[in-house]
Amino acid sequence: MNFLAHLYLSENNTNILIGNFIADHIPGNNFTHLHPEIQKGILFHREIDTFTDAHKIVRKSKRRLHPRYRHYKGVIIDIFYDHYLAKNWSNYSDIPLATFVQSFYDLLQDNFEILPKKTQHVLPFMVAHNWLYNYQYLEGIEKVLNGMNNRTKQKSQMHLAIEDLQNLHKEFEEDFTLFFEDLCIFSKQKLKELNQTSNTS
Repeated sequence: MNFLAHLYLSENNTNILIGNFIADHIPGNNFTHLHPEIQKGILFHREIDTFTDAHKIVRKSKRRLHPRYRHYKGVIIDIFYDHYLAKNWSNYSDIPLATFVQSFYDLLQDNFEILPKKTQHVLPFMVAHNWLYNYQYLEGIEKVLNGMNNRTKQKSQMHLAIEDLQNLHKEFEEDFTLFFEDLCIFSKQKLKELNQTSNTS
């Protein structure tokens, strides 16, 4: 669910942006029919996820959450971190968030036919409710958490996580800031490696 971070880290490469966004809707290696750079974006997404899950600061953030969320803690932290990226967007990009987000929506709509069915289903809701832009607001995060809780048939109790975010807002923001510095360094190197691999294959 950390859509915004994945998109930001794609460095405005349109095909990598697409691959990075659709990766969660692509099972296994079922992507060899796609453009090579879209394939690269899918692999890049998975590398980011692996790095994130193993990072000590992310694990600390998970421990800050109430135990009731169980294995959904990682999803919640992804959402929280996207909130802080959106909220502090001007610290990371010279492109206004509204401009970046609209450009991305346009890109997906222009390439709608090649998107997986699950992505095609999600996209209209994302655009209509402007998820990515509204991540910067607590009200936007609350709506996302409510939606995720409904998708899990209320088993995750993720709608309650807005309380964790409000109660430990400063602590989670400090976690994000430190983690994102490491993630940006990792991502630049990983993208460079993927580019080198594709150029020599």
